Order: sequence, then C-alpha cells, then structure tokens
Amino acid sequence: MTASASPSRPARAARHRYMAMLSTTLLLAATLAASAQSGPNADPAMLPDAPQAQAQSQAQPQDAVTVRNTPRNILHDQLAIWTSPVRLRPHDLVWLAPFAVVTGVSIATDHHTMSQVVSRDPSFNNANVNASNAMIGGFIAAPVALFGYGHFEQNEHAREAGILSGEALLDGVGVEEGMKLIFWRERPALDNARGKFFQSGAGIDSSFPSSHSVLAWATASAIATEYPKFWTQTLVYSGATAISLTRVLGQQHFPTDVLVGATAGWLVGRYVVHHHRHAPAAH
Repeated sequence: MTASASPSRPARAARHRYMAMLSTTLLLAATLAASAQSGPNADPAMLPDAPQAQAQSQAQPQDAVTVRNTPRNILHDQLAIWTSPVRLRPHDLVWLAPFAVVTGVSIATDHHTMSQVVSRDPSFNNANVNASNAMIGGFIAAPVALFGYGHFEQNEHAREAGILSGEALLDGVGVEEGMKLIFWRERPALDNARGKFFQSGAGIDSSFPSSHSVLAWATASAIATEYPKFWTQTLVYSGATAISLTRVLGQQHFPTDVLVGATAGWLVGRYVVHHHRHAPAAH
C-alpha cells in the first residue's frame, strides 16, 4: 500500500498545479473578454445598458487621451485586468468552456508538437527567430508612427490611435510578465520540450505566455479596433499571426504559449480602446 500510494502524491500535486494554472489563465482571459466588450464604445445592441462614448470635446482633462495621462491609465488598466476574475458571470461559460477545452488539448500536445513535428534544424529555427524579432519591431514602431502622423497632420483620430495602441502594448508587457512569473514554464529547448510549469529556474525567461504574441496581438487589436476596415484588420492580424507562428517554428515557444499570448493580447487591445477611446473609429 505504501509503495503504491507514494507515487500518487506527486501526480495529485501536478494535477492540482495544472488546474490552478489553467483556471487562472482562463479566468484572466474570460474577464478580459467581458471587460473588452463592456466599455463605453461597446455595441448598444449587444449591451443595452452600456453608456455611449464620450465625445472628446466633453471629456474631462483627467479622462482625455493624452501622453501625459497614459501612465495613470496604464495603472488603472492593470488594476482592472488583474482583479477582473471577481467579475466573472455564468454567461461567460458560453465561450470559456470551449476555450478551456482548446487550451487543455493544446497543453497535452505541446511536447509532441515541439519534439516530433516542428523542425529542430538550427538554421531553420534561427531564421524564424530573426523574422519574429524583425516583425515585432514593426508593431512596436506602429504606435509611434500613428501618433507622429496625427500630431503633425492635426489628425485627432490617428493621434489617439497611436496613444491607445501604445498603451495596449505597455499593458501587454504587464500582463505577459506577470503571467511568466506566475507559471514559470520551461522553454522548448529544455528537458526535451517537456514544457513543465512551475519550474523556478525559468524565472523571467518563462515560456508561458509568448511575449512576442502578447505584444503583437495587443497592438494589432487596438489598431484594428480603431481602424475596422477589412484591409487594415487583414494587415495587422496577418502580421500578428506570422509573429506567433515563427515563435513556434523557431523553437522558442510551445503552441499553447502563443495561443494564450495571442488571446490575452487581443483582449487587452480591445479593452484599452473600448475604455479610453473618445474619437470615433474610422470607417
């Protein structure tokens, strides 16, 4: 009895750690989604009680979308994001349950994907890493370019889009770094791509979630929400998808890392725009 009971303790502990990790991830993603859809610019048909967007001319100075107000807004964003699980409601299960299933399947197949499917050829991996690093530079530069264009051309919408996409980018940094320090997942290069969670040696270089994916999708989501034209959404989301894919092909992250990173980033971008936007979206 003693011999058979001993191995079960680590197994139970592992299951408990996994469930805690999955629950935290899903709660954060679910409540980000709820928050992203409940801002002042949400669709009144979907949310009949949601207030209408406040016009820029009527905005109070402390609510205006300015560079000066951005640090304070980021602090408020982070507080809302990390305390959002208390705002979960039963109707969130409509999409939370499928997301849980997809995430669970992804985690279960991560090892096989990275050890048996994705190439481990160093030149191939390095080419994808270089591509992802080059592309993320474009997403980091996009908010600056939008703000500069709006400032010099007196285009209020572009100026605001630049500030809010930059705010989403910085909020994404807070989210991904916080999650990395919570989950401590090993990179695919370690332990034959076992992808173990809660390994203190992972530290701030934790694999979960993918920083590149969070930042790319946060910026893309904010820009696509501000400029909802088909070609704009196709451009920014294609770029974000390419970054996520190359992180996996470069053996830097597991598929689950980019899946959760992309989801969190997309939700952060929508949250920021819906809660702070004053200028009407371009059509």
